[in-house]
Amino acid sequence: MEKQFYKLENVKSFEPTHIFECGQCFRWNVQEDLSYTGIFKNNVLNVKKENNSIIISGICDGNIQKIVEDYFDLNRNYEEIKERLAKVDENLKIAEEYGSGIRLLNQDLWETIISFIISANNNIPRIKKIIERIAKKYGEKILFENKEYYTFPNVESLSKATVEDLRELGLGFRDKRIYDTTKIILEKQIDLEELEKIKDVNLLREKLMELPGVGEKVADCVMLFSSLKRLEVFPVDVWVRRVMNDLYINKPDENKVSKEEVRKIAKQKYGNLAGIAQQYLFYWKRETS
Repeated sequence: MEKQFYKLENVKSFEPTHIFECGQCFRWNVQEDLSYTGIFKNNVLNVKKENNSIIISGICDGNIQKIVEDYFDLNRNYEEIKERLAKVDENLKIAEEYGSGIRLLNQDLWETIISFIISANNNIPRIKKIIERIAKKYGEKILFENKEYYTFPNVESLSKATVEDLRELGLGFRDKRIYDTTKIILEKQIDLEELEKIKDVNLLREKLMELPGVGEKVADCVMLFSSLKRLEVFPVDVWVRRVMNDLYINKPDENKVSKEEVRKIAKQKYGNLAGIAQQYLFYWKRETS
């Protein structure tokens, strides 16, 4: 594949650090020049901000403009979304100004499911290392700028791994969950293409939760950060519960705040943009704590 280039001029709501460090993805890494290089599907791209331009270069399985527009959700008006959310209250306005360059990526559904099963009770550096080991063992090698990158393995490739193989890659208690989920999807007991067609968000969540290792939070992350792109979901983790308690609930012990309380407030305040509000709040709270 030949190297391709794409330049975005005066693009708004596009800050590489905000996009790649807000917890939604695990295969993008900062470089010495502060650009980011990442691999998704069969594409390896480098993303660099220069003044008001975004310079994107890399090798793509198709036309780079089309791939970039889809993956970075460029056809969604984030300026309009921020304008709407800023009217909710001053707290959210502050959070979105802090993470003003966040965009929700349209990531591969299969990879997102496996990645967020791995993310359970885990930290980002370790998640990234585990995913990298899986890709190196079962993915395909791509050379870019004299460096080796590995695609995330497809369902068939990962199904060749035994539970013991997965344990050796450092998955811990998640090894059996990844193994079983892979088999279920391979045998189409749950069909990923059919998931894309489910309109009802509660039904979609229930279907995802039939997969081993997928609880409510992982299901919501998958719905928000993958090609399913359900913007109304509001994944609740430690940081989100903390920020929502600090801003709206005010219980002395944040551990006594239920996910139901958090989701109820999120639905009332943010409506069908709750998922984007969640990213602003999560990124702001984690980075400023």
